[in-house]
Amino acid sequence: MSVTQYPRYVDMDKCIACGMCAEKCPKKVISEYDAGLVKRKAAYVKYAQAVPLKYAIDPDNCIYLQKGKCRACEKFCPADAIKFDDVQRDFIAQVGAIIFAGGCKVYDPVIHDVYGYGKSPNIVTSLEFERILSSSGPYGGHLVRPSDEKEPEKIAWLQCIGSRDTHVGARNYCSSVCCTYAIKEAMLAKEHSKGSLDTAIFYMDIRTHGKDFERYYNRGRDGAGIRFIKSRITNIEQIPGTDRQLIRYISETGERVEEEFDMVVLSVGLGVKGETLDLAQRLGIDLNQYGFASTGTFEPVRTSVPGIMVCGAFEGPKDIPTSVMESSAAAGLAGSSLYVSRFTETREKEVPEEVNVRGEPPRIGVFVCRCGTNIASVVDVPSVVEFSKDLPGVVYAEENMFSCSQDTQERMAQIIKEHGLNRIVVAACTPKTHEPLFQETATNAGINKYLFEMANIRNQCSWVHGSDKEEATNKAKDLVRMAVAKVALLEPLVEPSLEMNKSTLIVGGGVAGMAAATLLSRQGYHVTLVEKEDQLGGQALHLHETWRGEDIQEKIKGMISDVESDENIDIRLGAEIKHVDGFVGNFKTTIEQGDGGGEEILEHGVTIISSGASELKPHELPYLYGKDPRVMTALELDRRFIEKDATIGETKCAAFLQCVGSRIEERPYCSKVCCTHSVKSALKLKELNPEMDVFILYRDMRTYGLREDLYREARARGILLLKYDFEKGLSVSGGNGALRIRFTDTTIRREMDLSPDLLVLATAVVPPKENSLAKMFKVPVNEDGFFMEAHVKLRPVDCATDGVFICGLAHAPKPIDESIAQAQAAATRAMALLAKDIIQVSGNVAHVDPMVCSSCGVCIDICPYSAPSFVKEGPFAGKSEINPVLCKGCGLCVASCRSGAINLAGFETGQIMAMIEES
Repeated sequence: MSVTQYPRYVDMDKCIACGMCAEKCPKKVISEYDAGLVKRKAAYVKYAQAVPLKYAIDPDNCIYLQKGKCRACEKFCPADAIKFDDVQRDFIAQVGAIIFAGGCKVYDPVIHDVYGYGKSPNIVTSLEFERILSSSGPYGGHLVRPSDEKEPEKIAWLQCIGSRDTHVGARNYCSSVCCTYAIKEAMLAKEHSKGSLDTAIFYMDIRTHGKDFERYYNRGRDGAGIRFIKSRITNIEQIPGTDRQLIRYISETGERVEEEFDMVVLSVGLGVKGETLDLAQRLGIDLNQYGFASTGTFEPVRTSVPGIMVCGAFEGPKDIPTSVMESSAAAGLAGSSLYVSRFTETREKEVPEEVNVRGEPPRIGVFVCRCGTNIASVVDVPSVVEFSKDLPGVVYAEENMFSCSQDTQERMAQIIKEHGLNRIVVAACTPKTHEPLFQETATNAGINKYLFEMANIRNQCSWVHGSDKEEATNKAKDLVRMAVAKVALLEPLVEPSLEMNKSTLIVGGGVAGMAAATLLSRQGYHVTLVEKEDQLGGQALHLHETWRGEDIQEKIKGMISDVESDENIDIRLGAEIKHVDGFVGNFKTTIEQGDGGGEEILEHGVTIISSGASELKPHELPYLYGKDPRVMTALELDRRFIEKDATIGETKCAAFLQCVGSRIEERPYCSKVCCTHSVKSALKLKELNPEMDVFILYRDMRTYGLREDLYREARARGILLLKYDFEKGLSVSGGNGALRIRFTDTTIRREMDLSPDLLVLATAVVPPKENSLAKMFKVPVNEDGFFMEAHVKLRPVDCATDGVFICGLAHAPKPIDESIAQAQAAATRAMALLAKDIIQVSGNVAHVDPMVCSSCGVCIDICPYSAPSFVKEGPFAGKSEINPVLCKGCGLCVASCRSGAINLAGFETGQIMAMIEES
């Protein structure tokens, strides 16, 4: 493919996003950095959207590029990042596949400015409000209103700005992310406020449909005190002579209310960028009516053009975890057509030989990060650097604008070599995200990665002591002193190496399990697919159509046929897992098959859990389920659709009841699929009998994303959607007489009766009550019983246990397309391990001194990963030992050991005590 790289005139690897170039440019205009909100006068140095928090020069307005004079930005750039000799480059990239991650843009409320966004500085978009709260933003993270930089007392959020709207320039669909991010912003605003901030969110439907999002909503409403007001606001009036805004609305009691706010935040939706559309059209990719890439439910990341995959918001509005999942899925799918060429274009990274520093006196280097203004706006960084220079063992100390930037990493490695440093301290942000990066820098400089310590002076100093700079600076010095004391005692650690078994065990043969197995097979890996039922297909066997109208039964038959005929996939039906031994690279799983199949031990390197979930059968709920044949669940109705039951079309009146068993105290989560499923089924009933009266009784209609089209179609087809008052309850009665549903409608605020011939219960998606897999694979589950990911954004399909991955309904309720994308992501993450012959595990593991061990067994009982065990024979028989491969370095055994026999490498008792003594 032909690629053109246009000049930016800024070296993106060197740029540290300090904004100095924008400040010093003599052309005084508002920069696009901070999306027009930053009141600093900036240059024609525009924010480069493709490279977050980097700058690029606009050549059409640059004085030097147009007239040959100035170059002020070059003189003041502290990173030497300005490149006026940058030129356009055209080159041919020979590739076997393309992953199109075109991203998105937010709705511009100026297009249809009914809210006065362009007139009042105190009416901002949600993205601009994020910048206000950011410590690297225009106000240093202080919550102020832009007009006078005073702290607001009342802030309103207006939802669905540019989404779920038919106005000029707006979009019909739901942007999926806005409700949750508005709640997040309101909660953060309360945390930033010095007073009792009043926050109100005006909404149409609260759509917190993601995993744990409903809990977050409940926490915001019940814990943080955010007001949620169901009302669509049509305009905002600026109060003359003040900086306040007036909002008029109808309350839920029917009263007309006028309320003043200091600020209004417009929760703007997501759309497709113009340049993305242009490139997609040139590539010949089919687009839907909104400009998003057109994909299918069973091929969620594959475009219409062979070899081109898509991921992220260009496929449709979505949040970060889903985007990350899709990116892995796209990578795996792209790789499936390239696996025969695997490693042919691979270049092995040259790592310098590790210098043996054992026995040498400590030569410590301290690098203190300014993090732009994130740390430096509160902590006196130069003072911390000077303080560090006088600490024992420190031979070098400096400050960096951004320690994590590529150019600083290279400089650090060079300094380590030049000054002969053998231990490193970085005072910056959290080691949770940045420790691996700095450890890699140490490795590149030739020293052991474990001779490194990190002091978190962002989270623990500048963020929590923003109002007291002296206290924050003193605390930063304390943390650096403690880190130096510890790093001086650190010793090089060795990471155990393991051989990787190239086979995969997939637990669960539903849609997700089959999708993961298929992708692994396409890349040449052997898979054993274990299913406890006597057939593959899982819950999809009970589903009629996707929300797009695709025939699920036909697709499932094709998937099953493909899996059963695949030579790389062994299937074990009617099998249950009885026992699991081993660790990443070398698992041994015992399964038992029915009908006399006996036990079988499967050896595999990785595991993918796609064990699914089930539909709640609401026998214990007061809706006559199981007592009246006219009451059924959503899947039972689908079964009648599949079987083409003609009696369904004879129904005169049907009602759907949402959130049966979901969003209640026992199950405070949204099952995500139910609203769309009910709307789709209601439309099917209307198709069978256009004269049928169809009602949907709901709490919040959550037809998120592009599914909003179904909701609009349902309304246009005469389906009545009634929001009922959950707090006032809903009753179902009938017995031998007519069914009767009694509820209070929130719109007309009156009690209503319905007498349907058919009542369909949209019941919760529930995990198994007893989850033996979680115990055997040592994978935690959340409060609702679904498997937990290692990190919701960074590792959304990985488990805390290395080599174990999750996907599908086992992770959380989700529709088929998301289950398949997540399954493909899990398979791709598994392949990252399977592609290696040898893997290394962490050197931060616990070890036992058998001479001190009292054989009490507390470490064995308390370890969640089963790493400790008793030595069975030899001179230390009966003493505890720890398998370094299973150990996660959590320290539970160390803290629990009564005899002090256990120590954690990298966190030895002497090292910890040295930190305490210096605190």
